[in-house]
Formats: sequence, structure tokens, C-alpha cells
Amino acid sequence: MAKNSASEQNVPESSDEAAQAPAKKGPTPRRRDAEAANFRPLVPEDRKEAKRQSRAKMQVEQQKAREGMARGDDRYLRPNERGPQKRYLRDFIDARITLGEWLLPLMFLVIFATFIPQTNAAVWAMMFIWVYLALCVAEGLLYGVMIRRKVREVVGDDKTEKGFLFQAMGRSMQIRMLRMPKPQVKRFDKVEFTGR
Repeated sequence: MAKNSASEQNVPESSDEAAQAPAKKGPTPRRRDAEAANFRPLVPEDRKEAKRQSRAKMQVEQQKAREGMARGDDRYLRPNERGPQKRYLRDFIDARITLGEWLLPLMFLVIFATFIPQTNAAVWAMMFIWVYLALCVAEGLLYGVMIRRKVREVVGDDKTEKGFLFQAMGRSMQIRMLRMPKPQVKRFDKVEFTGR
């Protein structure tokens, strides 16, 4: 009797499992057909067309990366240029007129001065450009110190990133229109760091 009751109890469970199982949607495909459906040739049939499509896709991706970098999108920037702290650094520099912006044009003037027959003009021009370069470096380092101090006040010393001095110096010595990412603020805009 105990055996019959146990077998009776098992019957409804198996019927419930059968009712819950999903219905089969057709015959199981043969192995040969399944492998053929998943087959992707390693070498395309038309290599020229595949190469052209690959080149076009790469150009689209490169254009997208250039536009993203110009906008300052963190996904397309180098790791040491990402985040709100480095964005603040760029905005801080871009909102000012820096001595370093004029360094490259002045160097061309110095080159022209060396072609003047009088040797004194070339010597004075070289002395001037070295002094000007030293001023540009000092200005960039000063901006880096100011930016790092402001960031430290907001986020604390332990969360302050590194690299402010050299990045500030490098950006301040670039011509504004050639900077990458492109300036996102206008000159003389007031830039504040909020930590975000």
C-alpha cells in the first residue's frame, strides 16, 4: 500500500514538469545543417570589397574618435586627460590669454631675424626668445600649482590626481586654435571647480 501511494504521488509531479517544459518548435536540425548555418569563411570571397569596407569602417571610427576628442569626450581621451579635474585644468587655461600662445609665432620672427646681415640682431633675438621661453614655462608651472591647489581644496589631498604641472604648462604653450581637445569655454569666462 505504501508503495502504491508513493507511485501515485510521483505521477502528478512528472505530469506537471511535462506541462511546464517549452514546446518543441520543430525537428532538431542535423549537425551538418547547424554547422553550415554558423559557418563564416575566414577569407571573404571578394577580398577587394572586404578591404574597401574595412577601410571605410575604420575611417568612420577614426572620424568619430577625432570629433569625440575635439569635444573633450572622456571615452576618446587618454587616461591621464579624463575626468572633471583635467577638464577643469583645460577650462582654466583656455579662459586666459597666456604668454605661451605667442611663443611659436615669435620663434618664426627670431628665425627671420637671424637672416638679417647684422649679427647683433640675431644675438638679441636669440636672447629674447630664451628669456621669453623661460617666462612661458614659469607661467605654465604657476597655473599648474594654482589649479592643483583649487582641486585639492574641493576633493581633498588623497583624491587629487597627478600631472597638473606638466599638463598646464603644455596646454598654456599651445596656440589656442590648435589645442586638443578644443577649448570649451570662451576667453575671460569664470571657471569654477565643483568636483564634478
